[in-house]
Amino acid sequence: MLGDTGGEITNQIARDPVLRSIDRMWNANPLRDIVPVDWAEVARALRVVWLRNLHRPADTLMSATRLNTNLWHSAFETWSQAGQHWLGTSHSSAAGSANRSSDKRFTAPEWNSNPIYRSVKEAYLLASDWLLQQSKADDLDEAEQQWLTFHLRQFVDAMSPSLLLFSNPAALRRAMETGGASLADGARNLLNDLQAGRLSLVDTEAFAPGRNLALSPGKVVHRNKLIELIQYAPVREDVHKTPLLILPPWINKYYILDLQPRNSMVRYLAEQGFTVFMVSWKNPDASMDGTTIEDYMNLGPLAASDVIRDITGSPSVNVMGYCIGGTLLAMTLARLAAQGDDRFNSATFMVSLQDFSRVGDTAVFMGDDSLDLIEQQMMERGYLDSREMSNMFNLLRSNDLIWSNVVNNYLMGEKPPAFDLLYWNSDGTRMCRAAHSWYLRNMYRENNLVVPERIKLHGEAIDLGRIKQDIYAVGAERDHIVPWDAAWRITQLVGGKVRYVLASSGHIAGIINPPGGKGTYWTQAEEAPTASSAEEWLRNAERHDDSWWTDWNTWLGKHSGPMIPPPSMGSAAHPPLDDAPGRYVLEK
Repeated sequence: MLGDTGGEITNQIARDPVLRSIDRMWNANPLRDIVPVDWAEVARALRVVWLRNLHRPADTLMSATRLNTNLWHSAFETWSQAGQHWLGTSHSSAAGSANRSSDKRFTAPEWNSNPIYRSVKEAYLLASDWLLQQSKADDLDEAEQQWLTFHLRQFVDAMSPSLLLFSNPAALRRAMETGGASLADGARNLLNDLQAGRLSLVDTEAFAPGRNLALSPGKVVHRNKLIELIQYAPVREDVHKTPLLILPPWINKYYILDLQPRNSMVRYLAEQGFTVFMVSWKNPDASMDGTTIEDYMNLGPLAASDVIRDITGSPSVNVMGYCIGGTLLAMTLARLAAQGDDRFNSATFMVSLQDFSRVGDTAVFMGDDSLDLIEQQMMERGYLDSREMSNMFNLLRSNDLIWSNVVNNYLMGEKPPAFDLLYWNSDGTRMCRAAHSWYLRNMYRENNLVVPERIKLHGEAIDLGRIKQDIYAVGAERDHIVPWDAAWRITQLVGGKVRYVLASSGHIAGIINPPGGKGTYWTQAEEAPTASSAEEWLRNAERHDDSWWTDWNTWLGKHSGPMIPPPSMGSAAHPPLDDAPGRYVLEK
């Protein structure tokens, strides 16, 4: 049922009047050019629900009757409370029990105080819940349910009454307050975005690395065709002997780890007495289409570690890999283990996958058809455009990252927000064709990394089980990209001792969470027996109210040697080339 071709979907839309009407409405909507919803997949998901309901008439009738009853009950309660309020006999809040105050789309007071708006809101939420429940069925496997839920979610989010001017009380109020100026501003914003071919998510003029982002002082001490290596200036008179190399993901700019001084991981580590080096990946263009995954390894962690050892005089380096940077790190450590190279002392993995059997919500974009389309686009351009990656991640949180901006920019007529994290999120990088194609095929499609000696790098068969370094691994409990229990899998894949830590929040907020904030984390005692599953690990874990950075600081300090005077900034062989943040991070 889920395996229809694109032609069959088109024919079905043409035959079905409801799907045909929806398709026409969307094609007539100017937002189709700037909002990255795959409407063909949404139509296919609606068709799946329709066909499944046709084959289960009794269940469908019961479900529809229940929805109808809930709609009538909600409408009766809303208008009954409104009548009591008008008569002065109401003893309860107009919001009532059905108020869902956590939904940011409906925070305007009219959604609860005005019975018309409240009826519209409650009918929408009840119908949305009913439709999303259709994806939960025993006759669908996990992947099918995930695909169906995702595209039904895209549909219900796009149908929200808050996205229409005349059913958005906040937008109407603003239009009256501004004498219609907000509508004119919104139309101007829409025209600008249509011309640019994208939805504006952030004020791009408000930030720039080196001006008000990526402010930690340092020097670029090495540059090759793929990386710049930044050495950060010490802030103490003594530092740990063993330096730290950070490998950020090459699908984003590195400065998420040095966003602002108040939440900079780089600054925190320097204050704790670590000599920090950061890889800043180049933003590739079509001329780099032949760059391979071996190039990323050789010119990335291997070249960087050679430079670091020369500058610091340390025979070994501690290393941290974030997200896909951690996947590259795992491959690098396995290759070095096969060669007997012990240049890396300890390793930290932050929300990083090695076993790709569970890849979170991104799985809906990793089917065979999607991967074939990505490869075709890369063949045509020589790279994967950063906008493709950005659209994928934005759709995973469409209400927060897409539809809220539609309301803000077009209905309210406001400028996009000036928010540093959103600026970083929009400042993406392209993907080299050869390397990214290899990564998608070997990781997402075939999950080869967990199979000993399945992958060969420069002719060397690698095996994660040969990795003997002490390892610190972090997962995030609400991570929709790297599920926390998937990040935990490294404890079963490597041969070294692993300290696994679970952080609160998600893929970004769970990692960029300095001490003194609202974060919590879970650990197990050093002497605890090895858990056979992530669930068993969590049952025996202890909760701590603070940032996991403090725990990592203690662990990393034990693996970083004695305190010594700071090394020089660069060396004779690797003199400083530029001030941080360097050149590569500024490339668009």
